[in-house]
Amino acid sequence: MIATSTDGAVTTIELDRPDKRNALNEEVIEALGAAFTGAVDAGARAIVLTGRGSAFSAGADLSGPVYDPGFLDHLVATLQQIESTPVPVIAAVNGAALGAGLQLTMAADLRVMAPDAIAGIPAARIGVAVDEWTIRRLVSLVGAGQAAGMLIGCEPLSADRAHDLGFANRIGDVADAQHWAATIAELAPLTLQHYKLVLNGDGARDVAPEERHAAMMRAWHSDDLAEGRAARAERRAPRFSGT
Repeated sequence: MIATSTDGAVTTIELDRPDKRNALNEEVIEALGAAFTGAVDAGARAIVLTGRGSAFSAGADLSGPVYDPGFLDHLVATLQQIESTPVPVIAAVNGAALGAGLQLTMAADLRVMAPDAIAGIPAARIGVAVDEWTIRRLVSLVGAGQAAGMLIGCEPLSADRAHDLGFANRIGDVADAQHWAATIAELAPLTLQHYKLVLNGDGARDVAPEERHAAMMRAWHSDDLAEGRAARAERRAPRFSGT
């Protein structure tokens, strides 16, 4: 489910579940965390995170137990681990990065997007809600207006638009990301660690006010979430009631 390769000081970590468009389940999340730990322990000076096949990641695997609180907690912990990895992480977005897939790219320090890649958070289509960090980091990376369109309007973000906004640092493929990582791996590690800490200090990790956390959890415990799950299983449009 995770493939790892090393070239010099660069480790490439691939989500390797192409038949499921690299959807994330408990096993993938656990293996991903272990891969990042292993890369750092082995002395990697830069890490490239990408997906195998046509998608970066279609998000959480909705056919599995992803609606359980334990999965959400495990995912959040893994995002925090990637964000706090002491070496630069480049997300090579080779295809669609949706939901939890987009969250992975936002936990990275830099993003290289393929010309036909898209990013999006269609959580409102299935009745779930993303956490405070995701919303704040998205605003930090693309601006409030674009973030609102992606969250409230479920509008996807194209690679060209992402590059114009600065979300995508470069347009290119995995090889381009690996080449960039190799040049970054030659830079002063302590300087880069300092930059990571400052850049990630954008307020996205601040504790959410209780009313906002409660609003997120209402979505996760709602009848609408059950309706979203049923609609997906029955291959029909959901009929949300706001309860």
